[in-house]
Amino acid sequence: MTDDLNNETGEVKQKILVADDEASIRRILETRLKMVGYDVVTAEDGEEAVDVYNKTVPDLVILDVMMPKMDGYGVTREIRRTSDVPIIILTALGDVSERITGLELGADDYVIKPFSPKELEARVKAVLRRTTTKEISAPSGKAAKNVITTGSIKIDTARRQVYRKNERIRLTGMEFSLLELLVNNSGQAYSRNEILQHVWAYPPDHRIDTRVVDVHISRLRSKLEADPANPELILTARGIGYMFQRIN
Repeated sequence: MTDDLNNETGEVKQKILVADDEASIRRILETRLKMVGYDVVTAEDGEEAVDVYNKTVPDLVILDVMMPKMDGYGVTREIRRTSDVPIIILTALGDVSERITGLELGADDYVIKPFSPKELEARVKAVLRRTTTKEISAPSGKAAKNVITTGSIKIDTARRQVYRKNERIRLTGMEFSLLELLVNNSGQAYSRNEILQHVWAYPPDHRIDTRVVDVHISRLRSKLEADPANPELILTARGIGYMFQRIN
């Protein structure tokens, strides 16, 4: 995290990396994000994005998909080798299947070009709120209440950590938030739109491809299920959406 302080609050600013080969977009986003209180670093191509990321360790990354030297997908792969930092991808691609490729690689959200800077600011705020919750130590008497166990899976909601047979499973912040919603309401089915509202903080009337949810569910299953093709934990509720198996 950056050492720069917010002069109004005295708190450490959250740092955002903006990587886009269009100088005008970098300038606009840098200006707007600084205005609302973030520290901003920039990169104009994929290779520089990886270098700047490694040197500055930002709290969130905004990546354009179509960049020279290394595209946004390649940058996402490199970052995800070692980090669960929140990633938002910017894409002008028309094919939905290509648009969500970044999500399949581990991005948390995407915004389609052309976009409103205000909309992107809202996405940044929502993702950071869901992914930068600090790990806390619960009082010993309350520790058990913060831990949910089902089969070989243990979910520590206070520390936002998941284990299988005492081995930690790496989840991104948004993956954990999605899991937490379903686990805390086990046995209750949620529609994709409801999940987008609860986890991604999209307004009810916001139009977005709900396969964002499908991709994250698929990623969770691949990490938690013994057989992701035949899930026993995260179930499909036909005609509705998804639910976590009922926990007694």
